Amino acid sequence: MTTERDPRHVNTETQPPSPRERFYRRERRSVPAARAFARVTLADWGVRGRADDVALCVSELATNALLHGVPPGRGFLLRLLPCGDGVRVEVHDSGGGVPAVPLDPDGADEGGRGLLLVSELADKWGVAEREPGKVVWFECAVPAD
Repeated sequence: MTTERDPRHVNTETQPPSPRERFYRRERRSVPAARAFARVTLADWGVRGRADDVALCVSELATNALLHGVPPGRGFLLRLLPCGDGVRVEVHDSGGGVPAVPLDPDGADEGGRGLLLVSELADKWGVAEREPGKVVWFECAVPAD
């Protein structure tokens, strides 16, 4: 089950697009649903450039939230916000720990490369504290169409 706040389409010629967010439960289908929600939001905002980068980063952060940040019975919040000349994406979860890019990305470990992808594709990314848990975010500048 998902919920969404402020699903109205906004005329971006008169005002900036409204932030959009959706909550996802701790289940596998949440990752493709989050990616699809991000794509629809970007399309509604008229963002075409870098939409694939944003969608891939959303997939990676949603996967990380499910695997490492969401305790059983809980979920994560995906928030997309217009910011400057681009978009900011936040994934809020209630788990502990601070995610980091692996020190040896070429090592034998098959996991842990999601944040490496985010760090390469996004213009900025980071982690912020919240109570409980954390927010992992990234920003991508998008070219004007």
